[in-house]
Amino acid sequence: MALHNVLNEKLNAAVLAGPHLKATRRDAALPAVAGKVYAVIGMRRAGKTTFLRQLQTEWRTSMPPERVVYLSFDDDRLADLPMEQLGLLLEEYYRRYPQLRGSEMVRWLLDEVQLVKGWERFVRRVLDSEQMEIVVSGSSAKMLSREVHTSLRGRGMEIVIRPFSFREFLRHCDTEPKRHVREFTAVDRSLIEKKFLEYLAVGGFPEAQGLPEELRVDLLQGYVDTVLFRDIVERYGITQVAALRWLTRQCLRNPSGSLSVHRLNLDLKAQGLGVAKDSLHAMMGHLQDAFLISTVTLATDSERRRNSNPRKVYPVDTGLIGAFDRSGRTNVGHALETVVLHELERRKAEIGYVRTPGGYEVDFHARFHGGEEELIQVCADTGSGETLEREMRALRDAAADFPHARQRLLMLTFDQIPINLGQGMVSQPAYEWLLGESS
Repeated sequence: MALHNVLNEKLNAAVLAGPHLKATRRDAALPAVAGKVYAVIGMRRAGKTTFLRQLQTEWRTSMPPERVVYLSFDDDRLADLPMEQLGLLLEEYYRRYPQLRGSEMVRWLLDEVQLVKGWERFVRRVLDSEQMEIVVSGSSAKMLSREVHTSLRGRGMEIVIRPFSFREFLRHCDTEPKRHVREFTAVDRSLIEKKFLEYLAVGGFPEAQGLPEELRVDLLQGYVDTVLFRDIVERYGITQVAALRWLTRQCLRNPSGSLSVHRLNLDLKAQGLGVAKDSLHAMMGHLQDAFLISTVTLATDSERRRNSNPRKVYPVDTGLIGAFDRSGRTNVGHALETVVLHELERRKAEIGYVRTPGGYEVDFHARFHGGEEELIQVCADTGSGETLEREMRALRDAAADFPHARQRLLMLTFDQIPINLGQGMVSQPAYEWLLGESS
């Protein structure tokens, strides 16, 4: 009876109109594909629950509140809730609103639904038997991308919620530009460049915005600890916790660095932390599954070359760089490269890095859905002509292997843009490209 009362309490709250949610609007959107379950995934604290609440608020502008139901299962009173109770909850809902069944589209948003064992079977049944759209969200420990597709038997569509993009960061700060970047005044550019440098240092986690540095570092380090212990150690039964923590620090302290499992294995042995290479590979996979890091492989069609070359590793957010590298060294270049990578991920590009026969390296080769290709070199420091010439030479050298790719040089600020560019090469401030201006 107590459980029944809790579920009724949640259903009562779910159909109330409630106040308008005040939160920064995200640019993520549900794909327009009928008959699918929308799975909202991403790292903890990136804003998944807020996104669901924003969907609820948006939909209720055109639908009665009782047709847009938000239910959170992150409640200790619902621990070990049997899957059958979801079916009873559905029946209770339609007893209250029988006129909706079979005649009106109803939308349910189920937050932390992975806490209910067998939730996938309930969702599949509802899709087949009711006129309903369902959005689910949950911890990355229990709702991995590959598992969503498998458990929902091809009926899941994923939406990844990441920390704020640069445009979302500006929107959160109430400084989102009102005009196109090509119409920026000198004042506009100065403001955007100031905010861009702030974004590179602070990052995009919503709760980190506006905090003093000391509190922000504590907050972000706490996020990482929670991911390690709840999303990795508990889920996979990791016993070599010291090695996992060391590996994580290496990845976050050295953004855009090349990672060799063989070298990591030797370094761990030197510290008395013997870990098998297979275990290190597994740990790297767990860190990616938890959305804590991204890795980029060599851009090549050869599987052997891709596997035999190191991967480059990037944190999910630039704020984590400063939170874990307390050496005081500047990380603007690495942060800029990290931001560019995550924007390419948002644009759903297939991403690799390039090593040329001449010994040069290009940060990214991106292939987009339409077949377009780009070679992208990120350059934060143009203090010397030799540096800039080296970056441009790397792009020209890589173009021999990728003749159909556009060459793009992304700089930190507007005044770094070189006057003389090679044929077919485009140069622009990175913030222009991030704001959607891809000249």
